[in-house]
Amino acid sequence: MTDLATRGAPPRVTPLRRAAPALLGYAAVRVVGLLVLAVWSAARGKSAYTLLTARWDALWYTRVAERGYGYEVRLPNGDVHSDLAFFPLLPWLERLLHALAPLSYADAGFVVSLLASLAAAWGVFAVADQVYGRRAGVCAVLLWAVLPVGIVQSMAYSESLFTALAAWSLYAVLTGRWVTAGTLAALAGLTRPVGLAVVAAVWAAGAVSFVRDRSASRAHGARDEERAPGSREYTPGPAGGAPATPRAPRPTTGAPATPRAPRPTTGALSWPRALGMLLAPLGAAAYVLWVGHRTGKGPLGYLDVQAGWRNGFDGGYAFARFVADKFTSFPSALAGLALIAGVGLVIWLYVIGVRQRQPLPLPVYTGVVVMLALCASSYFGSKPRLLLPAFPLLLPLALSLARLRTPRSALVTGLVAVASAAYGAFWLNGSGPP
Repeated sequence: MTDLATRGAPPRVTPLRRAAPALLGYAAVRVVGLLVLAVWSAARGKSAYTLLTARWDALWYTRVAERGYGYEVRLPNGDVHSDLAFFPLLPWLERLLHALAPLSYADAGFVVSLLASLAAAWGVFAVADQVYGRRAGVCAVLLWAVLPVGIVQSMAYSESLFTALAAWSLYAVLTGRWVTAGTLAALAGLTRPVGLAVVAAVWAAGAVSFVRDRSASRAHGARDEERAPGSREYTPGPAGGAPATPRAPRPTTGAPATPRAPRPTTGALSWPRALGMLLAPLGAAAYVLWVGHRTGKGPLGYLDVQAGWRNGFDGGYAFARFVADKFTSFPSALAGLALIAGVGLVIWLYVIGVRQRQPLPLPVYTGVVVMLALCASSYFGSKPRLLLPAFPLLLPLALSLARLRTPRSALVTGLVAVASAAYGAFWLNGSGPP
């Protein structure tokens, strides 16, 4: 009887199989980027692998992994560059992989970044698939892969690791897995300072979910008082007291759809939400407090460490002045116009996402990432890299790309991938990320 009942049922698609087209497309884009980088670097007499694993911030991470914290560089102008500015999760993973496998710390950083970038791509797909469907999910992953600074996803940096943790935490929130969301948010807070964005998303979603559940519970209680249990109009809801709401099927096209709300957490199920919200900030708080204790400057010690790197939050004043200074001559004015256009594009995509009614955790997360990137007084050349984790900005573009026929969307993505690979090779062989 069981065989007869299940013989005609469609085979169950596993999450990995559902994400396979996105992951294969992402891997193909990254391979193209690495090949172009290798050829470009060889032509200039440089090592592509060194550029990916032993330059800029990658050196700081591997030094922390090998020797622990305590290294600093004092510059002639009085600035102090301390390794305490770098959050510990990536160095911890590098040290762990170095202990388990015959890899140097630099090699371990590259492997961690490689695996984390695939996990990030899968997380981006999971979020976009949950909200807009599979085709839009594939397009979102490809767009994230072909970003002009996408080569950073293959570097021994923390962007890929952070994006993976952030994306899966957001997916956990969207599907009502509150403890998982809080745990991943805590790990994101141990990866980069912008982990605060993930915490804000979990808290915002939790607060709105709590208010919605309380309202639904009160409304349901009022209906129960009006209707006698023996009445013919009385129809009990599922366990937990919330009325049953049918799920809309996932769209298969690029058309926007009303996203599903997180699973109800009323009654006895409210403790996972509270626990998730409690766990979310623990990672960032623990490291900031530890730095304050180590420096002897209390909770604000980490801000002093960042000040030694000339990093701070000034509401975007320094960045605006940097852009304004570009208009002092004609050649640099073109760069100023490009910067203004880039910022305008970021803001426009954010507004479009809000107007398309993205689930609350996404605009909250994206808004904090964008605010911290654009309103910080850090090195201005790093701002595109700092925006890399803000993948929900790409969802409106993913919807547009998903509406195209497959050959046309593949052609567009392929051309952009080649351009991105060329820019990444040029960038790393030039100024590169800080």
